Amino acid sequence: MSFGQGGPQSQWDPWKPNSQQQPWSAGGQSPDWAALAEASEARNKRRRLLFIGGGALATVAIGAAVAVAVVSANGNSTASNQPGTRLPSTADIPSRSATAPSFAPTSAPPPLDPKDFIASKKKDTAPLDVGSLFPGTQLTMGDTVYKKGPTADTGNCANAAGRSLPKILEANDCTRLLRVTYTKGGIAVTVGVAVFDTEAQATRTKNDADSKSIVKSLSGGGIKDFCNAAVCRSTTNSYGRYAYFTIAGFANGNDVTSKDTEVFTTGDDLAEFAFRQIRRRGEAQASAAANE
Repeated sequence: MSFGQGGPQSQWDPWKPNSQQQPWSAGGQSPDWAALAEASEARNKRRRLLFIGGGALATVAIGAAVAVAVVSANGNSTASNQPGTRLPSTADIPSRSATAPSFAPTSAPPPLDPKDFIASKKKDTAPLDVGSLFPGTQLTMGDTVYKKGPTADTGNCANAAGRSLPKILEANDCTRLLRVTYTKGGIAVTVGVAVFDTEAQATRTKNDADSKSIVKSLSGGGIKDFCNAAVCRSTTNSYGRYAYFTIAGFANGNDVTSKDTEVFTTGDDLAEFAFRQIRRRGEAQASAAANE
């Protein structure tokens, strides 16, 4: 005699959800616990295999991603399908320094020396005359203003020089001598610039000159003769292929003494101006050459 509805009864599986527990039989028969234990062990073993298999697949996937990343950094897209076991060696991976740009050492060219352009006739080709060398109608040095007087330009250097200077100019082949006179109050100064073909000739002229080597004073345009018979103060110097001279004294013919510092200052100012003008010629030609 059976209980409940007809048909086979479902077997209860303690590890399977929604399975129906099999009731105790009327005869008091107990479940087969050994069979149940074996079934449970088999299910656990299958789960462990699934976990191990899934982990291995994840490891392979990560290895492939690393391979793609490394190969992509190397710019080789065809290697992106390679497995993780085919990763490039350390030597194949470019280092940071291998891709850094390198530049050859460079340096700015040295500036052109203005003196080089006035050291010889060959390079000193800019126009030269008294007007460009001593421009304007007056000269200002600091707070002092000097009025420009007569000018002269000759190819016979000896005729524009006095005492021992003519022979020195001839011996060193002077080609030209430009002169200008400036005045301030009762003081007059003549500046003379002698031109040579080379710097060596101008330097020898300066070295050969002595206390008796003077440029002739230049009068005219309201300026009377000066420094023809009186004691005057003179200077001699050179720069590049030019030698330049000054002679300074009183316009009224008085002798210059060591106490007449204003005459000394006037002569020094005009000598400094002559040097600046000669150097400016070199600067202008050096600048033009640098911009070519």
